[in-house]
Amino acid sequence: MTDVAATRENGRKVREGIVISDKMEQTIVVAIVEKVRHPRYGKTVQRTKKLYAHDAEQTAKIGDRVQIVETRPLSKLKRWRLESVLERAR
Repeated sequence: MTDVAATRENGRKVREGIVISDKMEQTIVVAIVEKVRHPRYGKTVQRTKKLYAHDAEQTAKIGDRVQIVETRPLSKLKRWRLESVLERAR
């Protein structure tokens, strides 16, 4: 078990990202940007991952910075749920 999982009370992953779509019913698409070093060249590269998250109250809107938590599979693509809206879009 990694140090990150050991510090949390449950083993669920927590991610932070920007909402890029809220067109679906109770579903948002969150873009997670991670910066990684290229294995050969050493340059820092940005990688973007799109995660589908469950938003029951439909509170998150496009451009909001949100925190999502890993959960059981809710549909074909949804494996995350909205924990909180950290910052509203301007």
